[in-house]
Amino acid sequence: MYSESDIDGAVTAGAISAQAAAALRNHIAASNAAPAVDEEHFRLLSGFNDIFVSIAVALVLTAVAWIGKSITTPLAGALVAVAAWSLAEYFTRARRMALPSILLLLAFVGGVAATLIGVLVELRPDFSDSTNAAIGAGIALVATAAAWLHWRRFMVPITVAAGAAAAAAVVVGLVMAAIPDNKDAIYPLVLVCGVAVFALAMRWDMSDRERRTRRSDVAFWLHLAAAPMIAHPVFHMLGVFGGEIGIGTALIVLALYLAFAFVALAVDRRALLVSSLVYVLYAMYALFQNAGAVELAWAFTALVIGSALLTLSAFWPTMRRTVVGMLGSIGDRLPPVGQMVAA
Repeated sequence: MYSESDIDGAVTAGAISAQAAAALRNHIAASNAAPAVDEEHFRLLSGFNDIFVSIAVALVLTAVAWIGKSITTPLAGALVAVAAWSLAEYFTRARRMALPSILLLLAFVGGVAATLIGVLVELRPDFSDSTNAAIGAGIALVATAAAWLHWRRFMVPITVAAGAAAAAAVVVGLVMAAIPDNKDAIYPLVLVCGVAVFALAMRWDMSDRERRTRRSDVAFWLHLAAAPMIAHPVFHMLGVFGGEIGIGTALIVLALYLAFAFVALAVDRRALLVSSLVYVLYAMYALFQNAGAVELAWAFTALVIGSALLTLSAFWPTMRRTVVGMLGSIGDRLPPVGQMVAA
């Protein structure tokens, strides 16, 4: 069995043409009875060896962090960052292994940030909230630069999402430093950042509408980063999980989930639906409880939402065709509907 990475590598090496690779993907999509663009593929595993190497990478990074911390706290993050970059030179740049590359990217960016945090832990400064927020923004800025350097060297698709999330943290940190007494401002601010990351994801997505290249993978991870930044602030501001929610709030949550479903179908990405799922489950549970089904509220909730999601998955292409058709000329700029294209 050949993975997406194997096919891409064969095209790069000249073993097969890009047209032959596209024909192969189209054939597989046809056998699955669904347009490949609607399957939302992304590269996570190129084989079981990815899991094997990832376990080994996790052990090595844990060991160097432990050793570094035994000497001084900042050294733990620094050693992890150095080890992650060094391992990426082989497993990412030479071997192009998917899952280890993701872990090594996260370890490098996290290690850089952890080094700076370790310095603060050692110094134990007693700063004000605004100063702490500004320092946090500075650390996030360094993490953003680290992600950019990693992208320039290795071009792992998740790197852009990691950098975007770090950049969002910079914005949040700076604003909170300016208005430290307004804690509630963080939620609309995160929402704005989430919309900005979503817009960036769409820019990458629209540069590869048929999802044939690495740009589609970059867009996938950006959508995955944007979704919780959009969903969680919206539902938090509605007061979900802040106490018992009434029927009115529950209906608003369900309406928002339907709106998210419309957007997900239009852009052919499911991240928004996954990120907001826990909220719609709680809202549906509240509705069943108010209706008197106290003992079976969770069972009815799971049955209704699970059935709805299975139906959505089964009829995704058909529903997409309807949604995109409603958007008129905007639909022409979205991923194609109802035709077999490469993943």
